[in-house]
Amino acid sequence: MRALEFREFGEPSVLKLVERPDPAASATTAVIRVEAASINPSDVKNVSGNMEGTVLPRVPGRDFSGVVIDGPKDWLGAEVWGTGGDVGFTIDGSHATHMAVPVSALARKPKNLSHDEAASIGVNFIIAWLGAVTYGQIQSDETIAIVGAGGGVGGAVAQIAKAKKLRIIAVDRSPLPKDAPASSRIDAFVNSTDSKWPQAVAELTKGKGADIVFDSVGGIMFEPSLLSLGQHGRLIEISATGKRRVEFDAVDFYHKELKILGADSRKLDVTQSAKLLTELAPGFDKGLYEAPIIAARYLLDKAAEAYALVAKGTPGKVVFTPNK
Repeated sequence: MRALEFREFGEPSVLKLVERPDPAASATTAVIRVEAASINPSDVKNVSGNMEGTVLPRVPGRDFSGVVIDGPKDWLGAEVWGTGGDVGFTIDGSHATHMAVPVSALARKPKNLSHDEAASIGVNFIIAWLGAVTYGQIQSDETIAIVGAGGGVGGAVAQIAKAKKLRIIAVDRSPLPKDAPASSRIDAFVNSTDSKWPQAVAELTKGKGADIVFDSVGGIMFEPSLLSLGQHGRLIEISATGKRRVEFDAVDFYHKELKILGADSRKLDVTQSAKLLTELAPGFDKGLYEAPIIAARYLLDKAAEAYALVAKGTPGKVVFTPNK
């Protein structure tokens, strides 16, 4: 098999395309031929040494879609998808032609998604579901403000929230592109470059404030996100952009009886993530959710270029097609 491997942390140039022995199946392990694997910002940070817990040498890559070629008979030939907080960090990841995963981590890919699309779902939709549904317990008829709605996670939150019949306020630096899946789901837009954007959220909710704020930016956006909440509101935090220590008005916090909830998809291994993907799959099969736009496709020998593009930032997902 061919795989990307890094033996030291650094720029994308530390990634080397190497030949490795093909992985073998066992009583508890299956082998997948990787048809597509997306590159997430966390993959770039992993290679650069800005993530915790990585064991070197390592094949990076969290998200994948492929076909089971060895393992339990009832899984042979099955099209599967997956992701995991351990994949690419403590076990070898998806930026390879083949990968081994626990049989318990096998999850059938939605039929109406291509492999490219299925490989672009994992990280974004897992953290969106974990934060909004599992922890935030969003309810129909609530109002949710999504900070960073134009990003991959924010877009996934918007789709999940709309399927559950919430009113959605998108908070971002610029309006969402019309072709972004989330753009047709939002009910109102607020420009986050205006320091008074919490006041705009208040006006849109007739002074009530949002029931929940999903803050995919964090750090510099923490305090205004908290200010945007109404009575008994919940704030979901998944990042700490710009600063990791924050301040807020403790009196306002307890008077409003607010909740602050952290969500971290890295804490879910590939087997735990498979359970959430199985919950998400019917939404894709029914057309409630859409895959993100695919911005670019690369072969493994263009790893440095592909990683650099993700590091720079691009609308849509960047995908490896390792077996093309």
